[in-house]
Amino acid sequence: MSSNKVVRVGVGVLIRDPLHPTKVFAGIRKGSHGASTLALPGGHLEMYESWEQCAIRETLEETGLQLRQNSVRFGHVTNDIMEKEGKHYVTVFMVGECHCEVTRPKNLEPHKCAGWDSFSWEEFCTFADNSKYDGGSDDDAKDMPKLFGPLLKLVEEAPPNILNFLNER
Repeated sequence: MSSNKVVRVGVGVLIRDPLHPTKVFAGIRKGSHGASTLALPGGHLEMYESWEQCAIRETLEETGLQLRQNSVRFGHVTNDIMEKEGKHYVTVFMVGECHCEVTRPKNLEPHKCAGWDSFSWEEFCTFADNSKYDGGSDDDAKDMPKLFGPLLKLVEEAPPNILNFLNER
């Protein structure tokens, strides 16, 4: 293995939609690995940054949403090997609540994301099934988004911390 190949650390953020408390925000990726797949807000962990700081920073940069600092906490971690793309990530999933109960996410990086909407765990599970779909004649499946690799793995693992967060009200 060459020395320029490294495992990267990504942080994905499950941000509760204050208007729909069992849903979180996600958007379709553009112009990067995983393009055209549904992903959570997030990005790379920067040097000397805590997971909480990264979650707060990436959420603000991508959506304009401010997270309540005391609400940001660890949810789960996945080991995401993407051989086809020559990438390997450890993805830390954080959960958090919006500071303002009525603010909606803005698409502040339109070159990276098609826009934000909110989705339930059940919708993610349906999209996970569709993410394994490889063509055919099912028109409904063609219209459903596929999940970005780390989000797909999160859904497949169904960690209790995440499920509990989504069921809190």
